[in-house]
Amino acid sequence: MDDPDPVAHPQTPREAVEAGPAHDPAAPAPLGVPRTPTGDAAVDAALERLGDADHLATDGHVEVYEDVHRGLRDALTALDARPGPPVPPSPYGNRS
Repeated sequence: MDDPDPVAHPQTPREAVEAGPAHDPAAPAPLGVPRTPTGDAAVDAALERLGDADHLATDGHVEVYEDVHRGLRDALTALDARPGPPVPPSPYGNRS
């Protein structure tokens, strides 16, 4: 009987402290998903914002995800607002 039954022999308070905190599967925990910078400041800020969800309970994730979605949508909208490269003149001139 080398392995005592933990129910029959519960830990003393000192043993519990020395063993460290119990793992709580319902507690927030980082997913460990790497976020690689893209080089676009707005997109990179949105990706970093995703890291905030790692420390929140599940019901707090929606606010973070909506904020990230809004930031990414704004970054895409800004791309449409930028003028594109100038159109080179036609070698055939303007034939209207």
